[in-house]
Amino acid sequence: MVLCGVCYNASELQYLNDIGVRDSKQLTPNKRTKLATLIKKKCIGFKEVHVSSEEIDNREVSNISLNQLEVNKIVEIIDTLEPDIIYIDAADVNEERFGQNIEKLLSYKPKEIISKHKADEIYPIVSAASIIAKTSRDTVINSIRTININDGHGDIGSGYPSDRKTTEFLRNWIKKYKKVPDFARKSWKTTQRIIDEELNNKKITEFFS
Repeated sequence: MVLCGVCYNASELQYLNDIGVRDSKQLTPNKRTKLATLIKKKCIGFKEVHVSSEEIDNREVSNISLNQLEVNKIVEIIDTLEPDIIYIDAADVNEERFGQNIEKLLSYKPKEIISKHKADEIYPIVSAASIIAKTSRDTVINSIRTININDGHGDIGSGYPSDRKTTEFLRNWIKKYKKVPDFARKSWKTTQRIIDEELNNKKITEFFS
């Protein structure tokens, strides 16, 4: 998982619109890469945090939810950049609560925190941070993909649960090695389902009983 924050002077925000910044999911990988370079050139600063699959899995030992882990990482980013006004893509069903949880942990007092669902579709500054994060994630996935194709393990796809290539790769790996690859989340629901089906001999119908 890759999280990112980017900081701009208010007077420079129009630049993001001028270069075509928008929701990263609506952009091709090549377009995201080009925009990420332009965004970094003009910003005051940016901060990326890479969260490994191991750290995500280990949170269960400490009884930390994925939501809380994200809050902790976002706080780390914001404390580094210290913006006056903060725009956040809320990762909680209650967007206001998400912003409040972040504010409680900050080491300084910002003027305003705006926490919204789908903020990357509303605010170009959030889109900009998302583009940088997505570009870095693409680089990581491409690196893993290249290694596994060269080793004869096959294409891992995009790494998202909606990607059939990803789920088929994971299923084939678990069937062959009887374990989850190091770069995959063991706590991922998709991973758990495949383990139950392939190693624990549970039928898919059991999940609907």
